[in-house]
Amino acid sequence: MNVLAVGSHFNNIEIGCGGTLAKHVQRGDKVLLYVAATTGILNSERKEVGKDQAAFDDAREAADIIGGKLILGGFETLHLEFNDNLNSKLVHLIEKEKIDLIYTHFPGDPQHDHRALARATINAGRHVPRILTYHCTWYQSEMPFTPNFYVDITDTWAQKEEAMQAYETGNGIVSPEKIEYFRNDAENKGRQNGVKMAEGFQIIKWLAP
Repeated sequence: MNVLAVGSHFNNIEIGCGGTLAKHVQRGDKVLLYVAATTGILNSERKEVGKDQAAFDDAREAADIIGGKLILGGFETLHLEFNDNLNSKLVHLIEKEKIDLIYTHFPGDPQHDHRALARATINAGRHVPRILTYHCTWYQSEMPFTPNFYVDITDTWAQKEEAMQAYETGNGIVSPEKIEYFRNDAENKGRQNGVKMAEGFQIIKWLAP
């Protein structure tokens, strides 16, 4: 199976579905990690807080920990838009790699780049049989994230945490508080499903083979 995980910024994918991607790698699936906004590490005041190369190195290390291949989109941070430029790049990637399953942002995510990329991915992946969305922030929006698909990541949580910890520069850093939040979240989702730890996703579509 060819699996594509899409994230707006460095660390989104690792937080949202890192454990599940590691499970895919265990099963022998080909896993690609596409990070769209990679031309600058900016804060909310649009001031640079990290250098590209350092962030790239961290992202490559995180992808190696998971076992996937990193692809950089080259779009500007905080300026992702649902437009032909982004859509066409995603369509080209999906068709070239013959993608069977996509993981992307939850469309109701409050962050602008996340919403734009989710919309573009769902559009570009309209012929892909399976699309699941993840949540990678602790913020709420007017659209609640309600998982209805779960993956047991009991044996891959350690890889997920190591991948999150790989970021040591700029805005990519995942704080200890955030790691603890998502560890608790994985444990709670695990309890709901009779396992130790789980990741939850909201289905956009799931066409059974």
